[in-house]
Amino acid sequence: MRILLGVSGGIAAYKVPSVLRSLREDGHAVRVIPTRAALDFVGRATWEALSGEPVTTSVFEGAESVDHVRLGREAELMVVAPATADLLARAAAGIADDLLTATLLTVTCPVVLAPAMHTEMWLHPATQRNVETLRERGVHVIDPAVGRLTGADSGPGRMPEPHEIVDVALAAAAGGDDHDGSDLHGLRVVISAGGTREPLDPVRFLGNRSSGRQGVALAAKAAARGAQVHLVAANVDSSVLAAVPGNVQITSVETTAELQDAMLEASAASHVVVMAAAVADFRPARTRTEKTKKHADGSVESLELVQNPDILAGLVAGRREGQIIVGFAAETGDADGSVLDHGRAKARRKGADLLAVNAVGADVGFGDVPNEVHLLDASGSDLGAGGGSKDDVAHVVWDAVVRLLNSRSGSETPTVGTPAAGRLSG
Repeated sequence: MRILLGVSGGIAAYKVPSVLRSLREDGHAVRVIPTRAALDFVGRATWEALSGEPVTTSVFEGAESVDHVRLGREAELMVVAPATADLLARAAAGIADDLLTATLLTVTCPVVLAPAMHTEMWLHPATQRNVETLRERGVHVIDPAVGRLTGADSGPGRMPEPHEIVDVALAAAAGGDDHDGSDLHGLRVVISAGGTREPLDPVRFLGNRSSGRQGVALAAKAAARGAQVHLVAANVDSSVLAAVPGNVQITSVETTAELQDAMLEASAASHVVVMAAAVADFRPARTRTEKTKKHADGSVESLELVQNPDILAGLVAGRREGQIIVGFAAETGDADGSVLDHGRAKARRKGADLLAVNAVGADVGFGDVPNEVHLLDASGSDLGAGGGSKDDVAHVVWDAVVRLLNSRSGSETPTVGTPAAGRLSG
Protein backbone atom coordinates (compact mmCIF):
# COMPACT_ATOMS: atom_id res chain seq x y z
CA MET A 1 0.00 0.00 0.00
CA ARG A 2 1.19 3.53 -0.79
CA ILE A 3 1.06 5.60 2.42
CA LEU A 4 1.78 9.27 3.08
CA LEU A 5 3.02 10.01 6.60
CA GLY A 6 2.69 13.66 7.55
CA VAL A 7 4.60 14.99 10.55
CA SER A 8 3.86 18.38 12.09
CA GLY A 9 6.00 20.37 14.51
CA GLY A 10 5.39 18.94 17.97
CA ILE A 11 7.69 17.25 20.45
CA ALA A 12 5.77 13.98 19.92
CA ALA A 13 7.45 13.80 16.49
CA TYR A 14 10.23 11.81 18.15
CA LYS A 15 7.82 8.84 18.43
CA VAL A 16 6.80 8.86 14.78
CA PRO A 17 9.85 6.97 13.41
CA SER A 18 8.33 3.97 15.22
CA VAL A 19 5.13 4.45 13.20
CA LEU A 20 7.19 4.64 10.01
CA ARG A 21 9.24 1.56 10.88
CA SER A 22 6.11 -0.46 11.71
CA LEU A 23 4.43 0.45 8.42
CA ARG A 24 7.58 -0.35 6.47
CA GLU A 25 8.01 -3.70 8.22
CA ASP A 26 4.45 -4.54 7.19
CA GLY A 27 5.56 -4.10 3.59
CA HIS A 28 4.05 -0.69 2.84
CA ALA A 29 5.73 2.06 0.82
CA VAL A 30 5.80 5.22 2.92
CA ARG A 31 6.59 8.80 1.84
CA VAL A 32 7.18 11.17 4.76
CA ILE A 33 5.95 14.77 4.44
CA PRO A 34 7.10 16.85 7.42
CA THR A 35 6.47 20.50 8.08
CA ARG A 36 9.53 22.72 8.44
CA ALA A 37 8.93 22.86 12.18
CA ALA A 38 8.85 19.06 12.33
CA LEU A 39 12.42 18.96 11.02
CA ASP A 40 13.50 20.85 14.14
CA PHE A 41 12.52 17.76 16.14
CA VAL A 42 13.52 14.93 13.76
CA GLY A 43 15.85 15.68 10.86
CA ARG A 44 15.40 15.06 7.16
CA ALA A 45 18.16 12.42 7.08
CA THR A 46 16.30 10.28 9.61
CA TRP A 47 13.08 10.29 7.61
CA GLU A 48 14.88 9.56 4.33
CA ALA A 49 16.95 6.74 5.82
CA LEU A 50 13.93 5.03 7.40
CA SER A 51 11.56 5.50 4.46
CA GLY A 52 14.00 5.08 1.58
CA GLU A 53 12.31 8.03 -0.15
CA PRO A 54 13.10 11.74 -0.58
CA VAL A 55 11.70 14.19 1.95
CA THR A 56 10.47 17.66 1.06
CA THR A 57 8.45 20.30 2.88
CA SER A 58 7.59 22.86 0.22
CA VAL A 59 5.52 22.75 -2.97
CA PHE A 60 8.48 24.43 -4.68
CA GLU A 61 10.64 21.35 -4.13
CA GLY A 62 9.83 18.85 -6.85
CA ALA A 63 7.72 21.48 -8.58
CA GLU A 64 8.41 19.89 -11.97
CA SER A 65 6.33 16.85 -10.96
CA VAL A 66 3.68 18.87 -9.07
CA ASP A 67 4.23 16.69 -5.99
CA HIS A 68 1.29 17.88 -3.91
CA VAL A 69 -1.10 16.69 -6.60
CA ARG A 70 0.81 13.59 -7.67
CA LEU A 71 1.33 12.33 -4.14
CA GLY A 72 -2.30 12.90 -3.27
CA ARG A 73 -3.50 10.97 -6.30
CA GLU A 74 -1.20 8.02 -5.69
CA ALA A 75 -1.82 7.66 -1.94
CA GLU A 76 -3.97 4.84 -0.57
CA LEU A 77 -3.74 6.10 3.02
CA MET A 78 -2.57 9.33 4.67
CA VAL A 79 -1.58 9.59 8.32
CA VAL A 80 -0.50 12.73 10.18
CA ALA A 81 1.25 12.26 13.51
CA PRO A 82 1.56 14.32 15.52
CA ALA A 83 -1.24 16.58 14.37
CA THR A 84 -0.69 19.81 16.30
CA ALA A 85 -3.38 22.37 17.06
CA ASP A 86 -1.97 24.48 14.24
CA LEU A 87 -2.12 21.60 11.77
CA LEU A 88 -5.72 20.79 12.76
CA ALA A 89 -6.68 24.45 12.27
CA ARG A 90 -5.04 24.69 8.86
CA ALA A 91 -6.54 21.40 7.71
CA ALA A 92 -10.03 22.41 8.87
CA ALA A 93 -9.75 25.80 7.16
CA GLY A 94 -8.36 24.33 3.94
CA ILE A 95 -5.16 26.32 4.13
CA ALA A 96 -2.42 25.01 1.84
CA ASP A 97 0.79 26.84 2.70
CA ASP A 98 3.23 23.90 2.59
CA LEU A 99 3.50 20.50 0.98
CA LEU A 100 1.72 18.70 3.85
CA THR A 101 -1.40 20.88 3.94
CA ALA A 102 -1.54 21.16 0.16
CA THR A 103 -1.44 17.37 -0.11
CA LEU A 104 -4.24 17.08 2.46
CA LEU A 105 -6.42 18.99 0.00
CA THR A 106 -5.69 16.62 -2.88
CA VAL A 107 -5.94 13.15 -1.32
CA THR A 108 -9.08 11.10 -1.81
CA CYS A 109 -7.90 8.15 0.30
CA PRO A 110 -8.66 7.67 4.03
CA VAL A 111 -6.98 10.28 6.25
CA VAL A 112 -6.07 9.61 9.90
CA LEU A 113 -4.91 12.39 12.23
CA ALA A 114 -3.28 11.69 15.61
CA PRO A 115 -3.44 14.91 17.66
CA ALA A 116 -0.81 15.88 20.23
CA MET A 117 -0.70 19.12 22.18
CA HIS A 118 -1.01 20.57 25.67
CA THR A 119 -4.29 19.95 27.46
CA GLU A 120 -5.42 23.58 27.30
CA MET A 121 -4.92 23.62 23.54
CA TRP A 122 -6.82 20.35 23.02
CA LEU A 123 -9.74 21.49 25.17
CA HIS A 124 -9.94 24.95 23.59
CA PRO A 125 -13.27 25.48 21.78
CA ALA A 126 -11.44 26.38 18.57
CA THR A 127 -9.58 23.06 18.51
CA GLN A 128 -12.70 21.10 19.39
CA ARG A 129 -14.60 22.84 16.60
CA ASN A 130 -11.80 22.08 14.12
CA VAL A 131 -11.87 18.42 15.13
CA GLU A 132 -15.64 18.35 14.70
CA THR A 133 -15.34 19.91 11.25
CA LEU A 134 -12.74 17.39 10.14
CA ARG A 135 -14.76 14.45 11.42
CA GLU A 136 -17.84 15.72 9.64
CA ARG A 137 -15.78 15.57 6.43
CA GLY A 138 -14.89 11.95 7.06
CA VAL A 139 -11.40 12.44 8.47
CA HIS A 140 -10.49 9.94 11.21
CA VAL A 141 -9.28 12.00 14.18
CA ILE A 142 -8.03 9.78 17.00
CA ASP A 143 -8.71 11.13 20.48
CA PRO A 144 -5.41 11.88 22.23
CA ALA A 145 -4.29 9.88 25.22
CA VAL A 146 -4.30 11.09 28.80
CA GLY A 147 -0.84 11.12 30.35
CA ARG A 148 2.50 12.84 30.73
CA LEU A 149 3.04 15.76 28.36
CA THR A 150 6.05 18.05 27.94
CA GLY A 151 7.76 18.86 31.21
CA ALA A 152 5.74 18.17 34.33
CA ASP A 153 2.35 18.63 32.63
CA SER A 154 -0.10 15.74 32.48
CA GLY A 155 -3.60 15.40 31.02
CA PRO A 156 -5.45 14.80 27.75
CA GLY A 157 -3.35 15.77 24.75
CA ARG A 158 -0.66 13.08 24.65
CA MET A 159 -0.21 11.51 21.22
CA PRO A 160 -1.55 7.93 21.05
CA GLU A 161 1.14 5.27 21.11
CA PRO A 162 2.63 4.34 17.71
CA HIS A 163 1.04 0.87 17.63
CA GLU A 164 -2.39 2.39 18.27
CA ILE A 165 -1.92 4.85 15.41
CA VAL A 166 -0.87 2.04 13.08
CA ASP A 167 -3.85 -0.12 14.10
CA VAL A 168 -6.38 2.65 13.47
CA ALA A 169 -4.74 3.75 10.24
CA LEU A 170 -4.60 0.29 8.69
CA ALA A 171 -8.17 -0.41 9.78
CA ALA A 172 -9.30 2.81 8.11
CA ALA A 173 -7.45 1.87 4.94
CA ALA A 174 -9.15 -1.53 4.94
CA GLY A 175 -12.40 0.25 4.15
CA GLY A 176 -15.79 0.43 5.81
CA ASP A 177 -16.67 1.88 9.18
CA ASP A 178 -16.11 -1.20 11.32
CA HIS A 179 -12.71 -0.29 12.73
CA ASP A 180 -12.25 3.25 11.51
CA GLY A 181 -11.37 4.87 14.83
CA SER A 182 -14.65 6.76 15.16
CA ASP A 183 -17.66 4.43 15.10
CA LEU A 184 -17.74 4.33 18.94
CA HIS A 185 -17.06 8.05 19.23
CA GLY A 186 -19.15 9.77 21.88
CA LEU A 187 -19.81 6.59 23.86
CA ARG A 188 -18.82 5.99 27.47
CA VAL A 189 -17.86 2.35 27.96
CA VAL A 190 -17.01 0.36 31.10
CA ILE A 191 -15.34 -3.04 30.76
CA SER A 192 -14.37 -5.58 33.40
CA ALA A 193 -11.35 -7.83 32.88
CA GLY A 194 -9.42 -10.54 34.68
CA GLY A 195 -10.61 -12.88 37.40
CA THR A 196 -11.74 -12.22 40.94
CA ARG A 197 -10.00 -13.79 43.94
CA GLU A 198 -11.63 -14.67 47.24
CA PRO A 199 -9.12 -14.87 50.13
CA LEU A 200 -9.14 -17.98 52.29
CA ASP A 201 -6.40 -16.72 54.57
CA PRO A 202 -3.36 -14.41 54.21
CA VAL A 203 -1.73 -16.91 51.82
CA ARG A 204 -4.43 -18.68 49.81
CA PHE A 205 -7.38 -17.67 47.68
CA LEU A 206 -10.10 -19.11 45.46
CA GLY A 207 -9.65 -17.89 41.89
CA ASN A 208 -9.68 -18.82 38.22
CA ARG A 209 -7.40 -18.92 35.21
CA SER A 210 -8.47 -15.66 33.54
CA SER A 211 -5.50 -13.48 32.54
CA GLY A 212 -7.56 -10.41 31.62
CA ARG A 213 -6.16 -10.33 28.08
CA GLN A 214 -9.58 -10.41 26.40
CA GLY A 215 -10.91 -7.58 28.54
CA VAL A 216 -7.77 -5.53 27.91
CA ALA A 217 -8.15 -6.10 24.15
CA LEU A 218 -11.78 -4.96 24.37
CA ALA A 219 -10.68 -1.79 26.17
CA ALA A 220 -7.85 -1.04 23.74
CA LYS A 221 -10.00 -1.54 20.65
CA ALA A 222 -12.90 0.48 22.06
CA ALA A 223 -10.52 3.36 22.73
CA ALA A 224 -9.04 3.05 19.24
CA ARG A 225 -12.56 3.24 17.80
CA GLY A 226 -13.29 6.46 19.66
CA ALA A 227 -14.96 5.46 22.93
CA GLN A 228 -14.22 6.91 26.35
CA VAL A 229 -13.20 3.78 28.24
CA HIS A 230 -13.09 2.78 31.92
CA LEU A 231 -11.45 -0.60 32.58
CA VAL A 232 -12.12 -2.38 35.89
CA ALA A 233 -9.25 -4.85 36.22
CA ALA A 234 -9.51 -7.79 38.61
CA ASN A 235 -6.03 -9.13 39.37
CA VAL A 236 -4.66 -8.38 35.91
CA ASP A 237 -0.86 -8.56 35.70
CA SER A 238 0.95 -5.31 34.95
CA SER A 239 2.52 -6.85 31.84
CA VAL A 240 -0.98 -7.40 30.44
CA LEU A 241 -2.16 -3.94 31.46
CA ALA A 242 0.79 -2.47 29.55
CA ALA A 243 -1.29 -2.93 26.38
CA VAL A 244 -3.97 -0.52 27.69
CA PRO A 245 -3.82 2.90 25.96
CA GLY A 246 -3.02 5.91 28.12
CA ASN A 247 -6.47 7.44 27.64
CA VAL A 248 -8.21 4.49 29.33
CA GLN A 249 -9.12 4.91 33.00
CA ILE A 250 -8.17 1.85 35.07
CA THR A 251 -9.60 0.77 38.43
CA SER A 252 -7.96 -2.26 40.06
CA VAL A 253 -9.99 -4.63 42.25
CA GLU A 254 -9.47 -8.05 43.83
CA THR A 255 -12.69 -9.64 45.10
CA THR A 256 -16.13 -10.12 43.59
CA ALA A 257 -17.60 -7.63 46.05
CA GLU A 258 -15.04 -5.00 44.98
CA LEU A 259 -15.73 -5.72 41.31
CA GLN A 260 -19.46 -5.40 41.86
CA ASP A 261 -19.11 -2.03 43.60
CA ALA A 262 -16.79 -0.67 40.90
CA MET A 263 -18.99 -1.85 38.02
CA LEU A 264 -22.19 -0.51 39.56
CA GLU A 265 -20.58 2.88 40.09
CA ALA A 266 -18.98 3.10 36.64
CA SER A 267 -22.01 1.76 34.77
CA ALA A 268 -24.30 4.49 36.11
CA ALA A 269 -23.03 6.94 33.46
CA SER A 270 -22.00 4.45 30.76
CA HIS A 271 -23.67 3.77 27.45
CA VAL A 272 -22.18 0.28 27.10
CA VAL A 273 -21.24 -2.15 29.88
CA VAL A 274 -19.11 -5.21 29.14
CA MET A 275 -18.64 -7.91 31.78
CA ALA A 276 -15.61 -9.80 30.46
CA ALA A 277 -14.13 -10.64 33.88
CA ALA A 278 -14.37 -14.21 35.18
CA VAL A 279 -16.18 -13.92 38.50
CA ALA A 280 -15.76 -16.43 41.33
CA ASP A 281 -19.17 -17.99 41.94
CA PHE A 282 -18.38 -18.72 45.59
CA ARG A 283 -16.37 -17.24 48.46
CA PRO A 284 -15.39 -18.61 51.87
CA ALA A 285 -17.97 -18.07 54.57
CA ARG A 286 -15.10 -16.94 56.78
CA THR A 287 -11.67 -15.58 55.92
CA ARG A 288 -9.00 -16.59 58.39
CA THR A 289 -6.60 -13.99 59.72
CA GLU A 290 -3.84 -16.60 60.03
CA LYS A 291 -2.55 -19.23 57.60
CA THR A 292 -4.63 -22.41 57.65
CA LYS A 293 -2.57 -25.26 59.10
CA LYS A 294 -2.84 -29.00 58.67
CA HIS A 295 -3.55 -30.95 61.85
CA ALA A 296 -0.91 -33.27 63.25
CA ASP A 297 -2.74 -36.24 61.76
CA GLY A 298 -2.73 -34.59 58.31
CA SER A 299 -6.42 -33.68 58.32
CA VAL A 300 -7.76 -30.20 57.58
CA GLU A 301 -10.93 -28.40 58.50
CA SER A 302 -13.71 -28.40 55.93
CA LEU A 303 -14.23 -25.23 53.94
CA GLU A 304 -17.67 -23.64 53.98
CA LEU A 305 -18.56 -21.62 50.90
CA VAL A 306 -21.31 -19.07 50.25
CA GLN A 307 -22.56 -17.89 46.88
CA ASN A 308 -21.32 -14.60 45.43
CA PRO A 309 -23.73 -12.10 43.86
CA ASP A 310 -24.40 -12.39 40.11
CA ILE A 311 -22.89 -9.11 38.91
CA LEU A 312 -24.08 -9.41 35.30
CA ALA A 313 -27.66 -10.17 36.31
CA GLY A 314 -27.59 -7.22 38.71
CA LEU A 315 -26.33 -4.86 36.00
CA VAL A 316 -29.10 -6.05 33.67
CA ALA A 317 -31.76 -5.59 36.35
CA GLY A 318 -30.60 -2.05 37.14
CA ARG A 319 -29.74 -0.83 33.66
CA ARG A 320 -30.72 2.63 32.47
CA GLU A 321 -32.85 3.31 29.43
CA GLY A 322 -30.93 2.65 26.21
CA GLN A 323 -27.93 1.09 27.94
CA ILE A 324 -26.36 -1.90 26.21
CA ILE A 325 -25.00 -4.70 28.38
CA VAL A 326 -22.63 -7.37 27.08
CA GLY A 327 -21.71 -10.47 29.06
CA PHE A 328 -19.10 -13.18 28.60
CA ALA A 329 -19.66 -16.83 29.42
CA ALA A 330 -16.71 -19.23 29.54
CA GLU A 331 -18.14 -22.71 29.04
CA THR A 332 -17.19 -26.33 28.55
CA GLY A 333 -19.41 -29.07 27.18
CA ASP A 334 -20.46 -31.97 29.38
CA ALA A 335 -22.96 -34.83 29.56
CA ASP A 336 -25.81 -32.35 29.94
CA GLY A 337 -25.08 -30.34 26.81
CA SER A 338 -22.62 -28.58 24.51
CA VAL A 339 -20.93 -25.23 25.04
CA LEU A 340 -23.70 -23.56 23.04
CA ASP A 341 -26.44 -25.40 24.90
CA HIS A 342 -25.14 -24.06 28.20
CA GLY A 343 -24.56 -20.65 26.65
CA ARG A 344 -28.13 -20.37 25.37
CA ALA A 345 -29.51 -21.28 28.77
CA LYS A 346 -27.29 -18.68 30.40
CA ALA A 347 -28.26 -16.03 27.83
CA ARG A 348 -31.94 -16.52 28.63
CA ARG A 349 -31.22 -16.51 32.36
CA LYS A 350 -28.99 -13.42 32.40
CA GLY A 351 -30.94 -11.21 29.98
CA ALA A 352 -27.95 -9.27 28.61
CA ASP A 353 -28.29 -7.66 25.17
CA LEU A 354 -25.34 -9.73 23.97
CA LEU A 355 -23.69 -12.77 25.50
CA ALA A 356 -20.30 -13.81 24.11
CA VAL A 357 -20.02 -17.54 24.74
CA ASN A 358 -16.52 -18.94 24.50
CA ALA A 359 -15.22 -22.46 24.96
CA VAL A 360 -12.31 -22.76 27.37
CA GLY A 361 -9.79 -25.54 27.64
CA ALA A 362 -6.35 -26.53 26.44
CA ASP A 363 -4.89 -23.92 24.06
CA VAL A 364 -8.12 -21.93 23.77
CA GLY A 365 -9.85 -19.25 25.82
CA PHE A 366 -7.90 -18.23 28.92
CA GLY A 367 -4.39 -16.81 28.63
CA ASP A 368 -2.19 -15.87 25.71
CA VAL A 369 -3.96 -18.19 23.25
CA PRO A 370 -6.59 -17.73 20.52
CA ASN A 371 -10.20 -17.20 21.47
CA GLU A 372 -13.52 -17.87 19.76
CA VAL A 373 -16.95 -16.54 20.66
CA HIS A 374 -20.56 -17.16 19.67
CA LEU A 375 -22.75 -14.09 20.15
CA LEU A 376 -26.23 -14.70 21.49
CA ASP A 377 -29.07 -12.30 22.23
CA ALA A 378 -31.21 -12.34 25.36
CA SER A 379 -33.44 -15.08 23.90
CA GLY A 380 -30.46 -17.31 23.16
CA SER A 381 -30.65 -16.75 19.41
CA ASP A 382 -27.33 -16.98 17.56
CA LEU A 383 -26.12 -13.63 16.17
CA GLY A 384 -22.91 -14.93 14.65
CA ALA A 385 -19.44 -16.04 15.67
CA GLY A 386 -15.85 -14.96 15.35
CA GLY A 387 -12.42 -16.03 16.46
CA GLY A 388 -8.71 -15.54 16.22
CA SER A 389 -6.55 -13.33 18.40
CA LYS A 390 -7.95 -11.50 21.41
CA ASP A 391 -7.90 -8.33 19.28
CA ASP A 392 -9.89 -10.06 16.52
CA VAL A 393 -12.51 -11.16 19.04
CA ALA A 394 -12.66 -7.65 20.50
CA HIS A 395 -13.52 -6.24 17.07
CA VAL A 396 -16.19 -8.93 16.59
CA VAL A 397 -17.83 -7.84 19.84
CA TRP A 398 -17.65 -4.12 19.08
CA ASP A 399 -18.97 -4.68 15.55
CA ALA A 400 -22.01 -6.38 17.10
CA VAL A 401 -22.45 -3.50 19.56
CA VAL A 402 -22.34 -0.97 16.72
CA ARG A 403 -24.97 -2.92 14.77
CA LEU A 404 -27.18 -3.00 17.84
CA LEU A 405 -26.74 0.72 18.42
CA ASN A 406 -27.61 1.51 14.83
CA SER A 407 -30.72 -0.64 14.98
CA ARG A 408 -32.16 1.27 17.94
CA SER A 409 -34.30 4.23 16.98
CA GLY A 410 -31.94 5.22 14.18
CA SER A 411 -29.64 6.75 16.77
CA GLU A 412 -25.97 5.89 17.20
CA THR A 413 -25.74 7.10 20.80
CA PRO A 414 -28.28 5.92 23.37
CA THR A 415 -29.45 8.13 26.19
CA VAL A 416 -28.06 6.79 29.45
CA GLY A 417 -28.55 8.63 32.73
CA THR A 418 -26.70 11.80 31.77
CA PRO A 419 -26.49 13.40 28.30
CA ALA A 420 -24.27 11.70 25.73
CA ALA A 421 -20.62 12.65 25.91
CA GLY A 422 -20.53 14.21 22.46
CA ARG A 423 -16.95 14.89 21.33
CA LEU A 424 -14.57 13.55 23.88
CA SER A 425 -11.75 15.53 25.39
CA GLY A 426 -9.40 12.60 25.70
